[in-house]
Amino acid sequence: RDNTITMTRKSKQPGGHNPLTYAETKRLKSSGYGTQSTRLTSQSMLPFGHCCLSLSQIEGDAVATPSGHIYSRETIVQYLLTKNQELKEQMAEYDRKRLQVENRRAAWEEKQQKKSQQSFRSKDQGAMSNALVLKDGGVGGQEAKTENSLSHVSYWLSSSQPDASAAGDGFDYEKEIMALPSPPPGRPPSPMSGEPLKLKQLIPIHLVHEQDEGISNNGGRVLCSVSQKRITTQETIAIKSSGQVMLKSVFDELAKPTMTCPVTGKKFKDKDVIKLIKGKSGFAASGNVEAKKYNPTLT
Repeated sequence: RDNTITMTRKSKQPGGHNPLTYAETKRLKSSGYGTQSTRLTSQSMLPFGHCCLSLSQIEGDAVATPSGHIYSRETIVQYLLTKNQELKEQMAEYDRKRLQVENRRAAWEEKQQKKSQQSFRSKDQGAMSNALVLKDGGVGGQEAKTENSLSHVSYWLSSSQPDASAAGDGFDYEKEIMALPSPPPGRPPSPMSGEPLKLKQLIPIHLVHEQDEGISNNGGRVLCSVSQKRITTQETIAIKSSGQVMLKSVFDELAKPTMTCPVTGKKFKDKDVIKLIKGKSGFAASGNVEAKKYNPTLT
């Protein structure tokens, strides 16, 4: 009988770390093993014309930020007011902690100044007393000299022991400042881009819906203000001076050659053109449609 043990397929892999087979990995995926990925559908995407903060249809005034994101005016103004109040409270807390450090520094400097003055006076008085002792021929000076010489080599003497109060009396100003939290920014960040955002930077835009009446019934679909085509995942721009929203293809054909808004007839400059963030769908052509979550593995 042949008792030879044949090597399994796993043990023949380079490195010998026994990787899982495809069937085993697929079976473990349902229990959360390894990186999880899923395909996002249209229900997971934000359609064009919806508020990026409330994720709902914009039924009132719409505004755009310099980054091209669209918000409801009521929602973004409430966000900015709330964030400004939070930043004021954070700045007050930072100033309070910074003032505590400055007060400790001032107290430490005053203490060091008094200490140096006291040391100077004690040395001055000590020199005069030693001179008097030597003049009188006393033995006190010789004893003090002997004790001082022994303190350099005799670490067990009480005079050679470190002073605990003096050791912990140091104050590192730079270390104290570095330990403070970073100061809060002067302006609240944009909810989507993270760039500083001011209230006056909000650009009012005019969104033309497929039906002006009953917006909640048509899904909030937005139309190009010039061609009246539905805007879904196409490239879209907005003109600051007029607030009109139109497809980029229509803009390049009708508005850009004359630098005039086709709807209002107002002149505009290149800096007045804002590229709005495109809407997304479940199709791969609209952008990233896959979500991943990393989980550790055994291999």
